[in-house]
Amino acid sequence: MSTQQHIDFERIARAIEYMYTHSASQPDLAKTASQVHMSAFHFQRMFQEWAGVSPKKFLQFLTVNRAKEMLKKSPVSLTEAAERVGLSGTGRLHDLFVNLEGMTPGEYKNGGINLKISYSYTLSPFGRMLIASTGRGVCYLAFADDGQQAYNELIELFPKAEFTAQSDPQIEKVIRFFEDNMGNPAKITLHLKGTEFQLKVWETLLKIPEGKLASYGEIANLIDNPKASRAVGSAVGDNPVSYLIPCHRVICSTGIPGHYHWGAARKKAMIGWEAARGMMP
Repeated sequence: MSTQQHIDFERIARAIEYMYTHSASQPDLAKTASQVHMSAFHFQRMFQEWAGVSPKKFLQFLTVNRAKEMLKKSPVSLTEAAERVGLSGTGRLHDLFVNLEGMTPGEYKNGGINLKISYSYTLSPFGRMLIASTGRGVCYLAFADDGQQAYNELIELFPKAEFTAQSDPQIEKVIRFFEDNMGNPAKITLHLKGTEFQLKVWETLLKIPEGKLASYGEIANLIDNPKASRAVGSAVGDNPVSYLIPCHRVICSTGIPGHYHWGAARKKAMIGWEAARGMMP
């Protein structure tokens, strides 16, 4: 992922935010392109390369009504999750591809003492990222529009760990995953610090197929705790591994995408991008 592609995504994210905000009026190509100071021709080409569909087509995936429709017609169930887990396909994230391993109670409580954590910055279709690994698995993945802030959040998770700016085999798997446009993913292990409840929620998120959405209430039902929607929301918000644990696929029951730690515009871009991929042959 080149620096220019990173810049292009920042423009795309701004354009998507504009399209989403003004979806009721269905802004045309020229109007949207002008919001990012581009000609209609060049914006159309750049957007098509990124999303695989035209801006007009992509707009359909960003409206609240579209989100409601996807949620209503495609609710996530344990049966569907089990069926989809066994399927192979470009970009489908599930527990055959991403294996989640919780840290021991001692590792959880001691702030990462004796843990040696490697970290590296890379680019993705959704912007710059910071990836960190304990050697046993990826422990952190954040969008790093502000690289120092992302690094500070990593340190807050493991205040007593030893950090080294270098890659390792687990980090390289993630980098290759994004460089290959999410195709033919290698097995990635996550080594996460979380409570038993948080780990249970994060494991459930892995079962939401690409292009599908679930509400916080549906996640609560999937973990057999239907009254825990608010607690589920907190666990989703505390997800330390962006995209690989697809918390961006969780929306409000009203169909509104809702808050996202790494920016609402980025969440909308991810939802639309995955929906667009699902429409491609």
